[in-house]
Amino acid sequence: MHRPTKQPELAVIVPVRNEAAGLADLFRSLVNQQEVALELVICDDSSIDGTPDLARQLAESAPFPVTIIETEPERGRQLNAGASIAAAPFFLFLHADSRFTDPLAFRRSLNHLAAARSAAAGALLTGRFALRFRRQDTTPSLAYYYYECKARLDRPECCHGDQGLLMGRETFADVGPFDETLPLLAETRLADTIRRRGKLLLLPAEIETSARRFETEGLAARQALNAIIMNFAAQGWEPVFRELPLLYQQQDKTKRLQLRPVLARLGELIGDLPRKERRLLWQKTGRYIRDNAWQLTFALDVRRNYHRNLPPGAGPTPCLDVYGRHLDRITDNAAGRWLAALLARMWLWWGAL
Repeated sequence: MHRPTKQPELAVIVPVRNEAAGLADLFRSLVNQQEVALELVICDDSSIDGTPDLARQLAESAPFPVTIIETEPERGRQLNAGASIAAAPFFLFLHADSRFTDPLAFRRSLNHLAAARSAAAGALLTGRFALRFRRQDTTPSLAYYYYECKARLDRPECCHGDQGLLMGRETFADVGPFDETLPLLAETRLADTIRRRGKLLLLPAEIETSARRFETEGLAARQALNAIIMNFAAQGWEPVFRELPLLYQQQDKTKRLQLRPVLARLGELIGDLPRKERRLLWQKTGRYIRDNAWQLTFALDVRRNYHRNLPPGAGPTPCLDVYGRHLDRITDNAAGRWLAALLARMWLWWGAL
């Protein structure tokens, strides 16, 4: 294994499970990064496709140190295990299917984060990259464009693991570790904690993350289930996560999603609740939907900017601005929340038919 001549500046921490097919591309993307000393920490969760062995082979010729560890299942535990053994002063938590085409992406992002830290001494700062989806079908898509634009917003639940999280070791020590209580959303929850307590910066570099799950499962169905997961995670309603294989398969087991059986099962779980708990659940769901209704007006802005051929995140958002100034206050009441809950119940009933 190559032994670097200087201390790594950045630890790239990658959780994996059965990622052998894309591992060489990941190494290649990291090797291409210039002007930064890396270490790579691969956190393997029970791969059966030879991922750890292939990682060891690729490590032999890598120009940076590579550590491969076996971890307990689930993303939060994998990320925490990787952070516990990393030696560098900065961490980048990265998905195995993410790539960087700019060879100076890491260098410019570290410089940007350092400058922000100097300007706001003592502030909790973390960076995330501007998201681009890497798709097999390269035909322009308004739907994917929308999610690329949304990922650039500084709003709750707009930052997920597919954008990467770049932070100093001391920041992670302050806001971490990753939540291990749920099998999903570890990165999203940490990102939102940072937003509440500090600043989540958009870094001056793009990350290309594979759209393979969306392409396999179907973008609309996958995002519908993601919204369900986010809603009940926000409520802390754990029974839905016991149905996880129905909601979120491991990447290597994905197939075309069928919403009807999922919604039917969800309806059963809700129907089994005592009336008071069921009413409270729908009340909280209405609040969650109402609080995220801004996305409807943002979609109008995105559609206009898409037809103007503007890069993701580059165009104005007048509809969203109007919502923030006027419509948000109009709907922020019991009637607005119950209307949102009613629409959600109708959608669940209709989708389960």
